[in-house]
Amino acid sequence: MNPSFLDQLWLARNVILSGLGLTVSISLLAILAGSVLGVVVGLSLTYGARPVRLVFRVYTDIIRGTPVLVLVLASYYVSSAVGVNLDPFSAGVLALAIFCSSHVGEIVRGGLQAIPKGQTEAAKAIGLTFGQTFAYVLWPQALRQFLPAWVNTAAEMVKASTLLSVIGVAELLLRTQEIISRNFMSLQFYFFAGALYFVVNYGIERFGKYVERKTAVPS
Repeated sequence: MNPSFLDQLWLARNVILSGLGLTVSISLLAILAGSVLGVVVGLSLTYGARPVRLVFRVYTDIIRGTPVLVLVLASYYVSSAVGVNLDPFSAGVLALAIFCSSHVGEIVRGGLQAIPKGQTEAAKAIGLTFGQTFAYVLWPQALRQFLPAWVNTAAEMVKASTLLSVIGVAELLLRTQEIISRNFMSLQFYFFAGALYFVVNYGIERFGKYVERKTAVPS
């Protein structure tokens, strides 16, 4: 590396760290909120009454078919138009959480529907309630099936967080662009930012592998 880049990197370390911290915070909140809402969506699509399934099917199809950038802009500008004043951070997290929920909902639905119906019938035969059946029979099996897809969705949320720069959220990409505007080292700093995004997504991937090992059926 060019020594001047290292000098500039050291000078910009606090700016980069603040941007990285904001990116991680946004991604974590969006993944957690989106996953919780996604489980509700998945359960509704699988076990809800017909009108409920129809409502959530429309919700899922519309959100999945809408670009993330449009959701981000809508969360920020449309919310203000209807009297809900969200700051850029909150609007960005809301948009990503909604997008995440639509994908997690489909993942959960697919995982639950892949479980043989005999599992549910056997649980009913021994007197388990639906809540007990879901907690002790369905969920552990579905989790093993949809965990890899969930990890991919979580990684997508980290990458999608870069779009929040359009509404002024000072995440890693926007901070990197601000630094480049001062020192004009585009290639070096974009490469460094890409490496940081890789580290974050690699951490998510390793966490997914850890959970996968913990939930695996002993051979």
